[in-house]
Amino acid sequence: MNNTQEVFNMSECCSVNAKQVAFKLPVAIIGGGPIGLAAAAHLVERGESFILFEAANHIAGNIEKWKHVRLFSPWQYNINKAAKKLLEDYGWVAPPDDELPTGGELVENYLKPLAQLPDIQPNIYVGTRVVAISRKGLSKIKTAGREKLPFVIHVERDGERQTFEANAVIDASGTWSNPNPANAEGVWTSDETSLGQHIVYGIPDVLGSHRDQYKGKKVLVVGSGHSAINALLDLEKLKAEEPTTEIVWVIRKSSLVDVYGGQENDSLQERGALGIRLQQLVENGHAEVHTSFNLVRFSQQQDAITVTGYQDGELVRITGINEVISNTGSRPDMAFLREVRTLMDPSIESVDALAPLIDPNIHSCGTVRPHGERELRQPENNLYIVGAKSYGRAPTFLMATGYEQVRSVVAALTGDWESAAKVELDLPETGVCSIAGQKIETTSNKDCCSNDLTRAAIDSNSNSTCCS
Repeated sequence: MNNTQEVFNMSECCSVNAKQVAFKLPVAIIGGGPIGLAAAAHLVERGESFILFEAANHIAGNIEKWKHVRLFSPWQYNINKAAKKLLEDYGWVAPPDDELPTGGELVENYLKPLAQLPDIQPNIYVGTRVVAISRKGLSKIKTAGREKLPFVIHVERDGERQTFEANAVIDASGTWSNPNPANAEGVWTSDETSLGQHIVYGIPDVLGSHRDQYKGKKVLVVGSGHSAINALLDLEKLKAEEPTTEIVWVIRKSSLVDVYGGQENDSLQERGALGIRLQQLVENGHAEVHTSFNLVRFSQQQDAITVTGYQDGELVRITGINEVISNTGSRPDMAFLREVRTLMDPSIESVDALAPLIDPNIHSCGTVRPHGERELRQPENNLYIVGAKSYGRAPTFLMATGYEQVRSVVAALTGDWESAAKVELDLPETGVCSIAGQKIETTSNKDCCSNDLTRAAIDSNSNSTCCS
């Protein structure tokens, strides 16, 4: 499909209100995960056409990589309201609010049924990677008249390049598939990339499909977020079954207390339990722990990897490593947005207006006041970066926050500015968090680390959900 007329025909065929949208270009959604599909549900609810591009060969391709991991937020916070209503119109029954799904269950019991609805499925293009977005007939530097021109979405599909036109773009492509290096300076070095087969970025299935890769090995875990904690706890279970397995953990933080989190004071019990179990792992001596460790180099001789870093100013080498699990966060891929005008924070790489609210140098618990279309606006009219990508490198995004983002954005795109300006975000209490090195007890997410902000989001790992 390479021309505008074909886009029109698809809209007439697939929209819930063909007369309303037959002569309008659709909204292009980049990414078929929870936030992208929520945007689609809101557009269907408002009778607007859309096209959705997912790079993987099935929806929610990123979640497939951590499908074995259990979320620490219950279904209550993982289902978008517009999507739920649409699903229930077709007889779908929601899972119990208080149950904790795995990533795989999130896909099978919610995202896949949503994507298969007749109002949504015909407009989804899987196996379709967006390689560029532009304004029709204009380069990035041309200003006059660009707001009146459609976007052109350049994609690769089945080995071929195709183009689609759209009235607006919602980029919900996330960051999970674009991990940071383990190197403390944030630079991909040749010594790290040369060890690709021995380094996994993410949360491998240590007790399942990847068991043979780690059993009886000396495994290094890099990072201090919830993804790293999941990997450590799974390795501890593996060590109990395979005693020759060794665990080495390096973090840049100077104190483990910050990593343990709210524990029993966290109103999300499963998230609090992570910190409790992690503290027990350390105190029981099941892992060799290096704090204040800034990794700078890998080297390999035969089957052994040596990791070099600076610890409290001293050069330290950790030898005999066989496998590495790196959980140092992820970063947004801005390459395909190069020909449109964006404004991103220079340090966090988040949407610029969000940066002061989520800066991890200040906000350790993910504090952010309610925000929506206004904060997410880009210099390019009708272009929005949402979801985990809107947070850039900040590892504190929550799925419910993304749902509120797209609700507000879709309202604005359809001219409902009153709804776009409202805040309808409902988050759980966060328990204990810290700011500027001081731990603060809280009883409400309205207070947590507020620092003159009105509300707070909850901390999560970099896969954009809450995992346990």
